[in-house]
Amino acid sequence: MPRKNCWIFPFSIPPRPEEKGAGWNIGIAESHDLVEWQKVGELTPAPGADYEKKGLCAPCALVRDGEVHLFYQTYGNGKKDAICHAVSTDGLTFRRDPSNPIFSPTGEGWTCGRAIDAEVCYFKGRYYLYFATRDEDFRVQQIGVATAPKGTDFSRSTWTQAADSAILKPELPWEKQCIEAPSILVRGRKMYMFYAGAYNNVPQQIGVAVSDDGIRWQRLSDQPFLPNGNPDDWN
Repeated sequence: MPRKNCWIFPFSIPPRPEEKGAGWNIGIAESHDLVEWQKVGELTPAPGADYEKKGLCAPCALVRDGEVHLFYQTYGNGKKDAICHAVSTDGLTFRRDPSNPIFSPTGEGWTCGRAIDAEVCYFKGRYYLYFATRDEDFRVQQIGVATAPKGTDFSRSTWTQAADSAILKPELPWEKQCIEAPSILVRGRKMYMFYAGAYNNVPQQIGVAVSDDGIRWQRLSDQPFLPNGNPDDWN
């Protein structure tokens, strides 16, 4: 995302092994050419924010009216991990949403209540919040969605769960028991979702699906859009 003649990129930082009890954090990198990057900031658990004291990660940034809105997940709380929101005017210093966590899914038979891997985009007059959640047995990872009106401040009360079921769940052999990490691209009147299929190192591969309403999705292929490499390849 652009910031004063440069680009900034939020990313996840794994726990530091030298720090006992450390959790995930969020880093901020800066670039002037989209090739060379330098770390310029970091978000760590906020004092008094018990919901994120065990860690925070998987940031998604949205620029609106000169402000950077950061959507991220808590980490280390199991079924209670949820989506949070913070806002910044400079892309480096963020103030937390007083209503955090802003979203976690509800419903019987399909979700344990956890929400991770936030992706937020604007489409046809509404904001869509995509998230990954586990089934009630905490075994299968799948994608859900919530929406908010155009004028939302992104706080908890403005989000409405748009489907009482997963909008995309693992069905193909290569997806195994997991679909997660949705990334949305809007082109014209359609949305394209790039997602990770299968859990890490199973191997995990990239799939793509398309939608004209943000809720009903159709895969473009039954094969990975970006497959893993062969043995001894870099990927």
